Amino acid sequence: MTLTVEHASIAHADAVKPLRQDSHGTAVAMRQDESDEPLRVSMLGTTAMLFEAPGALDLPAQRRIWTLAREVATWPGVREAVPGVTNLMLTFATPPADPDSLGAALRDAWAASGELQIEGKVVELPVHYGGEHGPHLHDVVNHTGLSVDEVVQLHCAPLYTVYALGSHPGYCYLGGMDPRIATPRRKVPVLGLPGGAVSIGGVQTGVSASTGPSGWNTIGHTSMSFFDPTRENPATLAPGDMIRFRVQRVVP
Repeated sequence: MTLTVEHASIAHADAVKPLRQDSHGTAVAMRQDESDEPLRVSMLGTTAMLFEAPGALDLPAQRRIWTLAREVATWPGVREAVPGVTNLMLTFATPPADPDSLGAALRDAWAASGELQIEGKVVELPVHYGGEHGPHLHDVVNHTGLSVDEVVQLHCAPLYTVYALGSHPGYCYLGGMDPRIATPRRKVPVLGLPGGAVSIGGVQTGVSASTGPSGWNTIGHTSMSFFDPTRENPATLAPGDMIRFRVQRVVP
């Protein structure tokens, strides 16, 4: 398989921000900290803390998460700063002495954060859609009312941004999917979803890096490897990288 990789800036904002009205009644983009939802900071056990940003899922907000992760990773006592989708987890070698003060510092850092511009690489993934490789493609078709070809075309059209890695090693949460093919997660998860499975869950799409359970709808498969523990950087992709899906074959 030929893997196409190029480098590009992700300075564009490809998602719609929540809107508010200014003093003149004009609709303007709303910063995540202007949302009515509160910032949430909570302890996960004694040696981890979770920061959750308010507002809608979009690329500008995720860029601020990347900024926050880069800053707090240098704070004393922080072992690791792990960006998630509109959230950030901090781990500590020992329990923090004053979690409340640390939470307040996180809120202040978020309020001051800008959008980190990452020069990510662009990876093109050939995908087999439908058939044995995409057993839930027709479930997406039935839910959306679109044809197989329309679902595939809409899925391939965007340039997706890797928002975060999670779920399992190498798995990429992608932003930028067309909302017309959004499909609820499955009521009964699939226990043995193979690595390389291309799936839709709600308003997001992703690619499995290894075999495991999943409640997402599998619509295709790619042969690319996303995780190799023998490499210096085991994960093939990182936050800020981008994916373009290319149709290799469609089985109606």
